[in-house]
Amino acid sequence: MSHQALVHKRIRVLLVATFALFGIIIAQLFSVQVVRAGTISERASKELLNTSILLAPRGVISDVNGVELARSVAAITIVVDQTQITNPELAAKITSPVLKMEESELVSLFTGKLKYKIIVKNAKPAMWSQLQNTVSNYNKEVLKEKSGLSKRIVGFFSERAYVREYPTGTLASSLIGFINHEGVGAAGIESSLNSELSGINGQYIYENGAGTIIPGSAKIRTEAKAGTSIRLTVDRDIQWVAQDAISKAVKSSNAKSGTVIVMDPKTGAIIAQASAPTFNPSKPIVGNLNVIRNPAVQDVYEPGSTGKVITYAAALEEKKLTANSVYTVPYSMKVAGSPFSDHERHPTQRLTATGALAVSSNTAAIKVGQQLGSKTLYQYLTDFGFGKSTGSHLPGESAGLLRPVSDWSGTSLPTFAFGQGYSVTSLQATSVFATIANDGVRVTPTVVAGTTDASGNYIPAKNQQTKRVISAETAREIRKMLESVVSPSGTAPTAA
Repeated sequence: MSHQALVHKRIRVLLVATFALFGIIIAQLFSVQVVRAGTISERASKELLNTSILLAPRGVISDVNGVELARSVAAITIVVDQTQITNPELAAKITSPVLKMEESELVSLFTGKLKYKIIVKNAKPAMWSQLQNTVSNYNKEVLKEKSGLSKRIVGFFSERAYVREYPTGTLASSLIGFINHEGVGAAGIESSLNSELSGINGQYIYENGAGTIIPGSAKIRTEAKAGTSIRLTVDRDIQWVAQDAISKAVKSSNAKSGTVIVMDPKTGAIIAQASAPTFNPSKPIVGNLNVIRNPAVQDVYEPGSTGKVITYAAALEEKKLTANSVYTVPYSMKVAGSPFSDHERHPTQRLTATGALAVSSNTAAIKVGQQLGSKTLYQYLTDFGFGKSTGSHLPGESAGLLRPVSDWSGTSLPTFAFGQGYSVTSLQATSVFATIANDGVRVTPTVVAGTTDASGNYIPAKNQQTKRVISAETAREIRKMLESVVSPSGTAPTAA
C-alpha cells in the first residue's frame, strides 16, 4: 500500500472514531437532558434542599371581655454557621454592640465547626434588623478595599420564634399558669388546655449552597396554624378586687395562704379565682415552688361548720325537720363509745334547728345526722359534688376525700354530720353554696366561656351540666336559716 493510501486510511479511521465519540456524547446529552432530566433534577434538588420548622403561635388567653391575660409575641432566634465565620474576633467586635453581649463571649460562640449555633434566643425582631443593617453596612465598606472580600462577615441566620407574655403580671397567675422553656403548658390553663392552645407548626424549604441559604430559594411548604384562643369566664376587674382582698387578708392574719372564689350560681361561671401568695408567670420561679399550685382545686381541707349546711339541707329535704324543730342540745355526747362536744362549753340547751345552725352546734348536727342515717347523708354529700372532680378544666384538680359508706366506722356518721372526717376543695365548697343560691340546682363550675379558632371564629362553650340536688323550697328555707349565722347571736356576725 502506498504511503498516500495509508494516510487516507488513517484519516478515515480517525473521522469514524471522532463521529462515534460525538455520537456517544450526543446520546449521553440526550439521556441527561431528556430521558433522565426529571430524575437527575430531583436528585440535585434533594442534595441542596433543606427543611426547617415554622413555629406556630399559641392561642391567646383572655378574660370574659377579651382583655388579654396571656399572648404570644413574635421573636427571632439568631443563629450562626461557625464554619463561615473566618474571623471570630472581628465578627464579635462588629456585632457586640447590637447583640448586647461581651466580645469574649461572642468569640467563643462564633468559634468552632458547628453549622448551627444559637447566639440569641427569642430576641426582639428589631435586634435582628439592626444586626442585618450593621453587618451589611460593614460588608459594603470592606468590599471597597482590595482585600475586602476576605474580611466580609457572613454566617448569620434567623429563625421565627414566639415569646409568651402575661400583660397582667401576677393577676390570676395560679389560674392561668405558665409555659416551660420548651413552650409547653406547665401549670394552670396553659397546661390543662395545652392541646387547644398549641398551634400546629408549619415547614419551609430552602436550598443550601456552600453552607448558606441560596437567595430566593426559601418557600413555605406547610403554613403554620395558630393555636386556639381561650376566653375565660373571669372578669379582670373583679379578679383584681379579689386578688387585692385575699392578699391583704393573708398578710394581716399571718396565714400561709388563702383563696377566694367568685362564682355565678346560675351558669357555673367562675368570675374570679384568686390565691395568695402568688407569682409572676413571666419570670423564673425561685424559692417556694408551692406558689405555682392552684390551692382552689389542688388543696383539700375538712369543711367543718360549713359542712353542716349539707346536713341540715338534707334533713329539710327529707322532711326530718323544719326550721323551727326544737332539739335538746348538750355540750357533749358519746356516740359509739367516743366523746363529741361543741366548741365552747355550755349548759344543755333547747334550740330550734335554725338556732342550732346559728351557733354551729356539733352535738345538734350529730342528732340531725342520726335522723338522716349514713346512706342518706352520704348520698347528699355526693349529690352536692363531694368526692369527685367538679370538671372545671383546671389541672391537678383534686376530687377530695370521701370514703364510701362501706368503709365508715361507728364514729363516721357523727363526724361527717358536723363537717369533719372528709375533705373538699375550695371550689367544691363554693359549689355547695352556689347550689343553694340557685334554688337547689347544682351547675358544674367552669372557667371557659368559649374559644376562638385560628380563623377568628368564636365558639361559645356549651352550657354546663345541671343537677337538682334539693327542691327550690328547701333551698329558700336553708337560705333563711343561714341568715341567722350572721346575726348578732350567730357565729359570724362580722360577715353580716
